[in-house]
Amino acid sequence: MTEVLFYHLQNMTLESVLPPLLEKSLERGWRVVVQSTSPERTETLDAHLWTYTDDSFLPHATWRGGDAADQPIILSVEEGNPNGANVRFLIDSAALPADCDSYERLVLVFNGDDPDAVAAARENWTACKARGFEVTYWQADERGRWQRRQ
Repeated sequence: MTEVLFYHLQNMTLESVLPPLLEKSLERGWRVVVQSTSPERTETLDAHLWTYTDDSFLPHATWRGGDAADQPIILSVEEGNPNGANVRFLIDSAALPADCDSYERLVLVFNGDDPDAVAAARENWTACKARGFEVTYWQADERGRWQRRQ
């Protein structure tokens, strides 16, 4: 059964939150697709994932790369699963993919300061519950640690 995690960003950026979540996915041996809603956003994330720390990088490519099937992380604006990912991250209010039940985990990261993003997350929560997915809601505490909320 697909597990769906909703990550509610407040007072933090996607650029600060996404790399550690991707690192944890790779540590578990998962392959990942990160879907945004624009090529520009994907290009910005592509550059960021190579340089977000001085001592590390996340091996990845964009969906445009000819070697997408070989990459542990693919950044995309399209549906599809070019690298056989177990986990799909949806950012910038990207729509639930038609094949969402084929993933072990979906991770929806949304900006809690954007009313439209919050509304989209609520709609997705309802849709995922209706499909019988196990859904959880995560919010960072005052120290920036993720806490499961009820």
